[in-house]
Amino acid sequence: MVVLAVSAACGRPSSPAHVTPSPGGITSSNILRADYAGSRACAECHKELYDQWAASPMRNMTRDAATATIRAPFDGATLHVGTETASMIMDGTTRIMRVVDASGTHNFKITKVVGGRYREDFVGIEQSGGDGLEHVLPATYVFATKSWRYKGYSVMVTERPRMSWRGVWSRECIPCHNTLPYVTMLYDELYGPGLPGYQGKLSDRVLPPSRTWKAAALDAPGLTRELDGEIAFLGGDKPQDTELKSVLPVAATTMLKKLDGAHLVELGVGCEACHNGAKAHAKDSNITPTFEPKSSLVSMTPPPGQSGTRSQWINRTCAKCHTVLFTHYEWTWEGGQRLSQHPGGSTTNSGEGRDFQLGGCSTQLACTGCHDPHVEDSPAKLAEMGTPKGNGLCTSCHTAFASDKALEIHTHHKDGSAGTACIACHMAKKNMGLDYGLVRYHRIGSPTETRRVVGDRPLECALCHADKSVEQLVTTMEQWWHKKYDRDELKKLYGDDLSVNAIRATLERGKPHEQAAAIGVLGDVQDKTAVAAIVPMLSHPFPLVRYYAQRALQKITGDPVAIDVGAAAADVQRDANAWLAKQH
Repeated sequence: MVVLAVSAACGRPSSPAHVTPSPGGITSSNILRADYAGSRACAECHKELYDQWAASPMRNMTRDAATATIRAPFDGATLHVGTETASMIMDGTTRIMRVVDASGTHNFKITKVVGGRYREDFVGIEQSGGDGLEHVLPATYVFATKSWRYKGYSVMVTERPRMSWRGVWSRECIPCHNTLPYVTMLYDELYGPGLPGYQGKLSDRVLPPSRTWKAAALDAPGLTRELDGEIAFLGGDKPQDTELKSVLPVAATTMLKKLDGAHLVELGVGCEACHNGAKAHAKDSNITPTFEPKSSLVSMTPPPGQSGTRSQWINRTCAKCHTVLFTHYEWTWEGGQRLSQHPGGSTTNSGEGRDFQLGGCSTQLACTGCHDPHVEDSPAKLAEMGTPKGNGLCTSCHTAFASDKALEIHTHHKDGSAGTACIACHMAKKNMGLDYGLVRYHRIGSPTETRRVVGDRPLECALCHADKSVEQLVTTMEQWWHKKYDRDELKKLYGDDLSVNAIRATLERGKPHEQAAAIGVLGDVQDKTAVAAIVPMLSHPFPLVRYYAQRALQKITGDPVAIDVGAAAADVQRDANAWLAKQH
């Protein structure tokens, strides 16, 4: 779908004078709808890269179901939440998701599929008697387990009594899974607190003040005229007031109510979702696109003490979407809370871009140093980066640790061992991934940081040294790195006896995301003695943790653990106890 938004004439914002191509240099405007050309404009000059990208998970984040390759089997499988069900069936060649709830039976024709690397989510229109809108449907297919899961349990929420399917696709998280003009994601940044909710918010609202980038209007009347055009393009009413402060809420509300697939720049993540509007570059290759937002109407200013390096602009581009800090889950890493002034890092996959900006490397190291968004990351390559073979990425800046001897002294681990891998220690594998496995925490830091040691469970050294006690690990860190940790603070986390195993104590006493990390570690090391301790987690109040427990038990025992962990907790607990009894 190449963008109706670019080609449509009715109500389309006119191309302003400031996008007129110059003889060369960097583009002067790349944030307005008129600045966007659509990805096909890139294909002729960048054919090899375009072809690679066209097959990538990034490009295929949202796909038209009529033409998409879909892995999820619509073979009659049924998902239960409370008394409600979702069944995945075929009607000839048409995929149907049938939802039965208190209001009756609803048959949804699948119109779009979202995702495709770890799982597939679905969007559909009710075939008869519905509202004609595309709804986000309640079943997710997870590739790792080849099973269906309630979509609501993709995130850290407590058990739900019923299914949710009334969310409208175009009013949910559409901007991160598709391509929209950059300016439409800046309304809240430009307005400040109190703007009505809408789909296009950027990441800065969940960054600490010291990391927040500031957006400001340079030409308020000019920006107001552009927003008037955007509102008209979406089919909204012309604002009565001409002041920017009054027009911004109208623009946000119009986007919430009127945006749909026909008003996207592109279905799916297009080239310009990352590279920003590049129409001027498509017309004249001497004009270079940039990750930095450019406009005579709006400015973006880095936080105090930062200069806006190329790496920072790339990282900020990634963080437009990879910024998840779930509103329904209170806790963050570093012992923080989501709604505090200084929240820590996200505990769940998809917050990597935001978390990376919290660390010290984001001014010089870009996300693209490790990840290539034009292709699917090679699991083998990513795994190698977590070994000493991947250290070159870090030692290119941290030259003091470039030699084997210096690294051995710094880490107190034998040269070439897993303990000398920079990423293994400074990007601990403790976050909840999309396939019930642990992934790396992207706020680059040290496992010896006080706020990690006394704020989080488990101690990050325990992620590799799962057999060690809290006291053993802490004493070793103190001796090796000349630190000192408050034992009373540690006792608040692990109990009065610090000789307890750090992973087991986390499983018993931790916050839900900490328990998930402990479960993941025990599954990875295939600790058979942990089975009885993990089984109660199958009925955890947060269903997402249940799936981690199930996956860990599968790894440890080799048994499929055929329990519907998305069912009511009492039913899961009954089935889990019966399963455990059979293991003995």
